[in-house]
Amino acid sequence: MEERTRESMEFDVVIVGGGPSGLAAACRLMQRSPELSVCLVEKGSEIGAHILSGAVLYPRALFELFPDAMEQGAPLNNPVTEDLFYFLPNERNHVKVPYSMVPAQSKNGGNYALSLGNLCRWMGEQAENLAVNVFPGFAASEILFNEDGSVKGIATQDMGVGADGEAKPTFEPGYELHAKYTIFAEGCRGHLGKQLMDKFDLRANAGTQHYAIGLKELWDVDPANHVPGRVMHNIGWPLGRFSAPGAGSFFYHLENNQVALGVIVDLNYKNPYLSPFDELQRMKHHPLYADCLEGGTRVSYGARAIVKGGLQALPKLTVPGALLVGDDAGFLNMLKIKGSHTAMKSGMLAAETVVDALERGEASTDLVEFEGRMRDSWLGKELRQVRNIAPALHRLGTLMGGAYAIVDQKIMRGRMPFTLSDPHPDHESLTEAANATPIRYPKPDGVLSFDKLSSVFLSNTNHEEDQPCHLTLSDPELPIRDNLPRFAEPAQRYCPAGVYEVIQEADGPRFQINAQNCVHCKTCDIKDPAQNITWVVPEGTGGPNYPNM
Repeated sequence: MEERTRESMEFDVVIVGGGPSGLAAACRLMQRSPELSVCLVEKGSEIGAHILSGAVLYPRALFELFPDAMEQGAPLNNPVTEDLFYFLPNERNHVKVPYSMVPAQSKNGGNYALSLGNLCRWMGEQAENLAVNVFPGFAASEILFNEDGSVKGIATQDMGVGADGEAKPTFEPGYELHAKYTIFAEGCRGHLGKQLMDKFDLRANAGTQHYAIGLKELWDVDPANHVPGRVMHNIGWPLGRFSAPGAGSFFYHLENNQVALGVIVDLNYKNPYLSPFDELQRMKHHPLYADCLEGGTRVSYGARAIVKGGLQALPKLTVPGALLVGDDAGFLNMLKIKGSHTAMKSGMLAAETVVDALERGEASTDLVEFEGRMRDSWLGKELRQVRNIAPALHRLGTLMGGAYAIVDQKIMRGRMPFTLSDPHPDHESLTEAANATPIRYPKPDGVLSFDKLSSVFLSNTNHEEDQPCHLTLSDPELPIRDNLPRFAEPAQRYCPAGVYEVIQEADGPRFQINAQNCVHCKTCDIKDPAQNITWVVPEGTGGPNYPNM
């Protein structure tokens, strides 16, 4: 394709990602130093379009950032009124967990059940009011470097490139956004953050990172079944009871007779026949869910990978000219069953570190003091207190890991004299298909359970079809040659959007990628046993358009 010169723009700070951490960083930068020029780019069609979370918000970081958030109209209209925990031994029964046994950090008094996407939309408005240059629909596709190797900024994706790699009549080159410092807040398994970790070996002294996939649906329900502010967390059926995979489910009563429900599945699961999507569909037939959903209508669906390795899995968070924040770095407190506050706090601390450096006249330096600032803050202390919870669940499974969590938090208060780890990456966990038991999932009934394609339709996912595939294979032959005979090609099942298929043809099976369906969850980039799939950004505005998620 013929090269076209990119235009460039200069800023003091460029932020990649319009989620809670990126928006918090942008707002804090302008609060501390209003004369700064700050640019935030977001690949979604609007702020909030790609945001997916339960979500229960612990508001500490939000109120630090905006003490008057309530008065300014933040969507904190649904305080938690009931906080329930259950163990599901099978598809019919449930056992209520005594509240006294629930670790303090997992309790939700004083929190809010809300749409994280709507909170981000509100934060985006605050950022614009503070004079942040907010650019939705621009996908950051490339890291730019200065001659000395420090990060110079990013380039946005070229638009109007055909699937053959050639420019179409609509071609527009991307922009180069140069900055004294760049903050990467892409979310879990960020495309550019992953490159930084490899180039600068940021994981050299970190433990193995682990992940889960979260799947969520939004329903309108009968007002007679709705209790505003009720939040419910469950472990057990339909996934592990006494062994891995770790898993849990949630059921939140929101505003306007809506409920959010979903399942979280650790990606260290062993059975290649497991389908997180079908586990979610099966779960809704449990009376604890079905009784509330009766007569209701499903209105949205989505999925997203979640980072859960804990404090010991945090990479080095800085390189010359750049910082990593939010889920891009691994800030998530799994015990609290909520992580938006930690993502926001990491962005705020990064912003304060950058402002201090700029006031000293520095640019493109390695702001290693960010890590010390993080560890000395309430964020670092919170993560240290729960550092063993995710590894315990990973190694011991849901019940035994949960029992450990009670001892660790209720008795030892997070002060165990050791730090657990799990050195086995999630992609190495699969049992070969010959040694695994196939799972027969019930056929969707169209009332409580549904198929993948109708679900993807509700995510409002769309991509320009004539563009290079953003799901790249290092070896195009590997899925059929290796993954199919060894693991029954698990991409067909771990993908929650029907992106990957094995098509049987006259001359043999063929691996098909339906990139149009991709909801940007990143699970394929994590779970593929050969690490053959790399997720890269498609054209800006592509992907899901989540309403009220």
